[in-house]
Amino acid sequence: MSDVNYPEEGGSRRTPLPAGYAHLRVEVPVGRGRTALMAAGEAVTTFRMHRAAGTVIQADATRAAPGVAVEVGLGLGPLRLRAPCRVVWTVADEDRIGFGYGTRDGHPECGEEAFVVERRADDSVWFTVTAFSRPAAWYTRLAGPLVPVLQRCYARHLGRTLRRLARRAVAGSSLTP
Repeated sequence: MSDVNYPEEGGSRRTPLPAGYAHLRVEVPVGRGRTALMAAGEAVTTFRMHRAAGTVIQADATRAAPGVAVEVGLGLGPLRLRAPCRVVWTVADEDRIGFGYGTRDGHPECGEEAFVVERRADDSVWFTVTAFSRPAAWYTRLAGPLVPVLQRCYARHLGRTLRRLARRAVAGSSLTP
């Protein structure tokens, strides 16, 4: 039995997203080709993208897999909030790599967020953050419309970070000794 604090577990994997939540979808181009897909997918599923973006991540495994507990540290210094999550699904196929995690008790929001890298038909590689959420704590209810704005900014920041990581990995793989 899962310990996520919402009933629509896996909902970030499907469309439409569950009703009754704020919805988020941010897409950022990260590169081209299979090498970019693999590099970006590795950075996403090992939480390297999150860490490189300045997020404190503690996980009970080195790679995202269903059931892995993750605690995200949000904020700065003494104003850091803990946000417990659990990985609820993963994907790793020819053209898509990523995972979705759901909130657990103690998270300031209630819902799910997915981080997926996809290689499209034109060989472009895109990173997509998809989420549904609603406030679960008094301070996120008080913040009201500011929360979705911050979530969108954070998703774009993750995308820019992932693009940088993927480009470095692709450049490093094309170097000959």
